[in-house]
Amino acid sequence: MSVMLCTDLGPAPLQSLLGRYGLDVVWVSRDTTIPGSFWGDCEAGLIENRLYIRGDTPVHSALHETCHYICMDESRRHGLHTNAGGDYDEENAVCYLQILLAAHLPPLNSERLMADMNSWGYSFRLGSAEAWFAQDAQDAHAWLRQQGLIDPNDQPTWRLRT
Repeated sequence: MSVMLCTDLGPAPLQSLLGRYGLDVVWVSRDTTIPGSFWGDCEAGLIENRLYIRGDTPVHSALHETCHYICMDESRRHGLHTNAGGDYDEENAVCYLQILLAAHLPPLNSERLMADMNSWGYSFRLGSAEAWFAQDAQDAHAWLRQQGLIDPNDQPTWRLRT
């Protein structure tokens, strides 16, 4: 199974979801280097409030960078260019939130996103994204709740961290 790519979703669903957070999705042509990409190649890039992607960008990459934008504080969002930074707790929260957001991008869902994360090589000490999410992500969940980024029903609040 190959991972779901941004081209599989098309521009409208991504812009609709990410626009709720004030992000603009900028599509670049396949033969163009993605601006603001920390990892290079086909990975999504962040510059200020713009998420840069190509058709071959994995959806999990677009969501991961989006969640960094959501989870970073205002001072880091101001002047953001390429390196989202963040600490261990924030990185875990980013992974957790991207799984929740996947449910809002049909035909993608949380299960498919976790399978894509595993396939791409995300590393979790319990061996898979599914096991981590179900058994070991309490700290990420608590962090997101404390920051007001998910509600008591584990749904996104559509707010940015302040």
